[in-house]
Amino acid sequence: MSVCYMNGKYLPVTEATLPITDMAVQRGVAVFESIRIYEGRLFAAEEHLSRFARSAEGAGIEAQSIIERELQQIISRGLKEAGCPKDGLVKPYLTGGDINNKGHFPSPRLFVIFDEIRKTSEEERKNGAVLEPNYTARPFPLYKSTNYLFGLIAMAQGKEQAHESLYMPHGEITESMTNNFFLCHSGKIITAPTGRVLAGVTRNIVLELAKKLGFKTEERCPKTEELKTADEAFITGTVNEVLAVTKIGSSVIGDGKPGPVSQKLYEAFLRELPNRLTE
Repeated sequence: MSVCYMNGKYLPVTEATLPITDMAVQRGVAVFESIRIYEGRLFAAEEHLSRFARSAEGAGIEAQSIIERELQQIISRGLKEAGCPKDGLVKPYLTGGDINNKGHFPSPRLFVIFDEIRKTSEEERKNGAVLEPNYTARPFPLYKSTNYLFGLIAMAQGKEQAHESLYMPHGEITESMTNNFFLCHSGKIITAPTGRVLAGVTRNIVLELAKKLGFKTEERCPKTEELKTADEAFITGTVNEVLAVTKIGSSVIGDGKPGPVSQKLYEAFLRELPNRLTE
């Protein structure tokens, strides 16, 4: 069961509606966040809401007062609603509203979905994920937009069912459709810098944990030719946490099985998780 906050009310998500005149529908103008709920508590909420504010500002959506004055209270109350899952996602959205003032949106709409979560399957935990190559770049990667079309097109054109697509523009690997990407190569954990990709909340925590565990890390875009000689790869994100990647297109990573680095980091993440929870 899912519940939605909209227009001052909490209601079943199936009853929430958005006017077709909204810029989210007309021009794809909307930003959002996904905050994980573990046993009724929020994971890294402050980091997620700060990024939400940056995304809105970057998209020209004028909603700073809404985020600062209303959103935390809306989320806190929503967690206590009967329809809110104890293990799920809080997803606040800001749309462009009905007014487009030359790329500025002064009358946005806010809604928040308290949703069920589709957790990583046991099969993918055991065997690793498959990613579909996507040779385009994600537009405006610093902001968490609702526009996933360029990532989904690559999946639709793929030859097999992939977990999601992996952006690989001009011989560089940046990020996957909903996760940050890491490659283990030459004794280092390599991941794209946040100037090129979304500043993933889980990404940043995993990098901290990797350094504490003594792993060498390097923030640069891995090269596509490095896939052939990589030891392993993995992705990080709100839903998948830390998930091994064993195949990208036709390229098998390492020995084709989840490797020890991703396993150690996943275990470290689970140990760290309780320290990042808030009511």
